[in-house]
Amino acid sequence: MGWAPIRFAFGKKRKRKAGYNILMSRKILVVDDTKNVQVMISDFLSGQDFEVLTASNGREALDVVHQREPDLILLDIMMPTMDGYQFISQLRRESGIPVIMITARQQEADIIHGFDLGADDYITKPFRLRELLVRMRAVLRRVGTREECKPELIVGDISLDFDKHEVKKRGQTIDLTPLEFQVLAMLMQARGKVIRRADLAIGLMENGYAGSESTLKIHIRNLRLKLDDDLDQPRYIETVFGIGYRFLEAAE
Repeated sequence: MGWAPIRFAFGKKRKRKAGYNILMSRKILVVDDTKNVQVMISDFLSGQDFEVLTASNGREALDVVHQREPDLILLDIMMPTMDGYQFISQLRRESGIPVIMITARQQEADIIHGFDLGADDYITKPFRLRELLVRMRAVLRRVGTREECKPELIVGDISLDFDKHEVKKRGQTIDLTPLEFQVLAMLMQARGKVIRRADLAIGLMENGYAGSESTLKIHIRNLRLKLDDDLDQPRYIETVFGIGYRFLEAAE
């Protein structure tokens, strides 16, 4: 619904080379109420050796999730019966399956809402199918390595546990979205040092998240709202104007 044309980044269909796709046999659920969109994305992904499942609304998608357990969900927002926002809100109560939202909605409020509900990435239409593939691979790589044992970071009264994906302030759990968690982790790992905005954005992309500098500002703002007691005197994340951000060692 409200579909904008997709720009194709390729011409004639090419024969696949052996060993080209490093993520073969992954199950991808495409949730969109427009049939030709389902077919277009499904055909493209099938050509990349993914197993593709489809659903036309959120309720159908939940049934597919329960029956087939997909590895990744590509989710439209504007759908009948149960829209994309309602679907991901329900999904996050029971599953951490990664979700990439694909929608014509480009307003900042829509993007923020999608991330707040637990989306792993957000692509606005029109987009290139090859870009979609790159983002999917990045998300799947991140999910595939998230069980690796990682240390706990502690800076002052903030602790960050990679294994539990949990952040605490003075012993109290702070609810963060996956992207907010990743941004905070990068800042805490470099505590006391300035990280350029561009480097933070690249770090997000390398870990399978949306990595634009504009969305980074949103996540920094949300982190401050959740961490600081007084926003007029930020205690944890400092803006170094014209450069980037720093996690303050004074928090210790």
